[in-house]
Amino acid sequence: MKNCIACGMPMEDTSDFAMNDKNKDYCIHCARPDGTMQSFNEKKESLTNFIIKTQGVNSETAESIALSMMKKLPAWKNQLS
Repeated sequence: MKNCIACGMPMEDTSDFAMNDKNKDYCIHCARPDGTMQSFNEKKESLTNFIIKTQGVNSETAESIALSMMKKLPAWKNQLS
């Protein structure tokens, strides 16, 4: 099993991978419609919105949580060092 390099989601089934391609290192939630990986800012925004929706925190707190999570992921290590 692989974990997404951009959000950490476990990717077990082919449908979890971007474009159903098990060679991709990122998941369907981190892919743009054309199959490329979202940018740092796109991922930060979508993760922040997901945290607001699922945890009910304000946007500042959600962004702080998102950045803390992203700091631990391979795709963003250079942006958040």
